[in-house]
Parts: sequence; structure tokens; C-alpha cells
Amino acid sequence: MFKVDDFVQAKTGGPKMQVLRVEGDMLWCARIDDQLKKEIMVNADSVNLYHEDDDFGVC
Repeated sequence: MFKVDDFVQAKTGGPKMQVLRVEGDMLWCARIDDQLKKEIMVNADSVNLYHEDDDFGVC
């Protein structure tokens, strides 16, 4: 469902993240505001593709 370079956001809200790696149902993402690109492992079921409504991300 998700692929490298997709932008996602947790279903419960939170920062915009970029998908760096995909392995099965696990995603390794980095917050777009993190210059060091520290990887955060998340379950694919816990995020949606990111989209904006005006200046805000919407889940």
C-alpha cells in the first residue's frame, strides 16, 4: 500500500513523515522537520497518506 517517498501521518495526528523503507506491514519513516532523518518504525495500519487542508495536515 505504501511506498518509499510517500508522505504519511499517524491516524491519531502528529507530524508529517516521509517513508524511507517498507518491509511487509512495517514502515521506517522520518519526520520531514528532522534534518538527521532519524528513522521511526511504525506499523502501516497506524498511518494514512498525508494530505493538507489549508495549512494543516488532515488524517
